[in-house]
Amino acid sequence: MPDPIIRFRDVRKIFRRPDGRGDLTAVDKLSFEVAPGEIVAVLGKTGCGKSTMFNLIAGLIEPTAGAVEVIGHDPFREFEFFRGKIGIVFQGDRLMPWRTALANVVLGLEILDRDPRQSEAIASGWLERLGLAGHENDYPHALSGGMRQRVSIARAFAVEPELLLCDEPFSSLDEMTARDLRAEFVRLVRQNGKTAVFITHHIGEAMEVGDRIFVCHRPARVAFEARMDGEKGTRQAIEEKILEVLSI
Repeated sequence: MPDPIIRFRDVRKIFRRPDGRGDLTAVDKLSFEVAPGEIVAVLGKTGCGKSTMFNLIAGLIEPTAGAVEVIGHDPFREFEFFRGKIGIVFQGDRLMPWRTALANVVLGLEILDRDPRQSEAIASGWLERLGLAGHENDYPHALSGGMRQRVSIARAFAVEPELLLCDEPFSSLDEMTARDLRAEFVRLVRQNGKTAVFITHHIGEAMEVGDRIFVCHRPARVAFEARMDGEKGTRQAIEEKILEVLSI
């Protein structure tokens, strides 16, 4: 078996409350692994610690206890190693309004000091794959919400990352647009052999996207795990179990 892309071992994250009223445990004794090529959907109520888990994987914060490994490295202590290895799609598109769609996609490649001509060709190719051919020179204000998020996805894929992290990337879109983008995202992850962690608070979205689903309770721990490779009846049973776990 190949080594996991992500490994959490008894991870705990404690934040000190700013008002001095003790500590807040956001993640507690969290252990799991994510295999190469897998899409894991992380599901839970608001405030259950999903975003803290996300930030631990991205190396933005350090665990209080336990160990986090991503691609065999410590994402917090070896942050420089991960340049170009992790692509992130945020809840908002995070596009720079003074840059065209093409220039926004090129940004990550610029940061990695890639050849400018090759970078433009790569960025243009990803915009075309995401249905935005002809919009390369449009600025964000001229694009719809769904189109802007497509630019954001193109930007994440353009650097050829090994791992994609998605923090409720379609929550601000209407359901029809979100459904199309979910399908497109999953197709691109599979076609390009990527691994992805997809955070959401919608059961339907988790079941559409994930090969596996982690249902989290607060402080972040996996209260239920399901693999989404069963038949329709099995999927219905999983949905009922998820609803039961979330209601606790």
